[in-house]
Amino acid sequence: MAVVPGGPRSGPPAGAQFFCTAGRGLEPFLMREVRERLAATQVEYISGKVFFTACSDLNMLKQLKSAERLFLLIKKQLPFPVSSVSKGKIFNELQRLINDDPESWLNAISIWKNLLELDAKKEKLSHKNANPLKRKVGEDDTAAKKLKTEQIQEIQETKECQLEKQIEEKLLEQGNFITEEGKFQELQNDVTEAADTRNQTDLTFRVSCRCSGAIAKTLTAQEVGRVIGIALMKQFGWKANLRNPDLEIFIHLSDIYSVLGIPVFRVPLACRAYIKTAGMRSTIAWAMASLAEIKAGAVVLDPMCGLGTILLEAAKEWPDVYYVGADVSDSQLSGAYDNLRAAGLKDKVELLRVSVIELPLPSESVDIIISDIPFGKKFKLGKDIKRTLQEMERVLRVGGTIVLLLSEDHHRHLKGGEASSGPLNSQGGHTQEPGGEECLTPAGKAAVSEPVSSLFVAGNQECLDRMPLLGSLVPVDCYRVSLGKTDALISKYKKSYSPGR
Repeated sequence: MAVVPGGPRSGPPAGAQFFCTAGRGLEPFLMREVRERLAATQVEYISGKVFFTACSDLNMLKQLKSAERLFLLIKKQLPFPVSSVSKGKIFNELQRLINDDPESWLNAISIWKNLLELDAKKEKLSHKNANPLKRKVGEDDTAAKKLKTEQIQEIQETKECQLEKQIEEKLLEQGNFITEEGKFQELQNDVTEAADTRNQTDLTFRVSCRCSGAIAKTLTAQEVGRVIGIALMKQFGWKANLRNPDLEIFIHLSDIYSVLGIPVFRVPLACRAYIKTAGMRSTIAWAMASLAEIKAGAVVLDPMCGLGTILLEAAKEWPDVYYVGADVSDSQLSGAYDNLRAAGLKDKVELLRVSVIELPLPSESVDIIISDIPFGKKFKLGKDIKRTLQEMERVLRVGGTIVLLLSEDHHRHLKGGEASSGPLNSQGGHTQEPGGEECLTPAGKAAVSEPVSSLFVAGNQECLDRMPLLGSLVPVDCYRVSLGKTDALISKYKKSYSPGR
């Protein structure tokens, strides 16, 4: 691992700034989670991203469940103006992201390095404590393997050095297009010379870019990556390595903000290691379970469990609960069982092959129901959704909670075919989506930083007014979330009385 300026620290960095990407509509869940799980401060959001400050090590950061990816923040600022300036001027402004404030880059690298070092020390100590008597076993074989590995690594490093040199030369050749613009100082001059004179680090890197909005019509991600890459090589002497870098730099330019960061983990947080076969999005499954407010000793049912993603997420987070999953499909139940076994949870969840409209459970025997109601071309519940919810209502105790993922078609059927006057947003109201009108303040802070309770709950009233009463089920909360190509509604109900009494 490359060495960067700054002395070692004995613990996690104090007050490091991070940001997470989140599926559209999950920002309120993520804001709440970083506060509760990490004791985060300065929690702010812009559409699709949540910023926060936390004193957490990698093990704590890995526990985030509603985030897609986690980044160490380098800087955030107002968007680049694209309508009134030339392309060359924008390139010059991109270069200034590095050259005008190199200290913020070095500080971020130092924090990133300390996070990795602390994690490595903990892992080494864990292995040492777990295997105190195994050091001398097969010592000769180990030495031979180590020598062979070193020889292979030496050959590989020689090949990689040649590749890196080719990559760097290619970047410098591509950098010529900047000078052709004739709009700002040449970036590629003296890059090699700068690399020789700045011996403070031998860090290798690559740049990942995303452009959206108006700037995407002016610049490509490749152009942005080229400018940033050359500027980093010139400023810090880093070397490009597109295959296996020490460090990845992420940059997102949009109409709302410009954000730069370092991915903390190579694998996205949303890719759960304990899920063998993916069903619904794990972040949405966890958000639904968190909205249900599961308590120890509760009976929790997913009557249309599919591959069991909701039950997996819930059982991982709230283990002292009795979970029941039901489905009519043998293949889905088989997949659910394989997932539970792979996650070490097969004894935590009971699976039943039954229909959701004929649950073999006594009336008022379940505390919480959480379910993804199927929709799309393969599933046509239509008006049968009312019958489905009546059976759920029957088995739910008074005061119990139902959390459902509903399509807009489901929502219309529940309202008796009444059409909605407009799309619901992630707060539940018929207004702009979070971040639609937000920007960064000149100081670089996100404009929206109110507590979740006031920020999102206040926007729910219009959605709640539109959620139908379902017998004894009273609407409590509603969030619109993105499923990629389509949207859905996370809807929460409480059972207020026992029908027929």
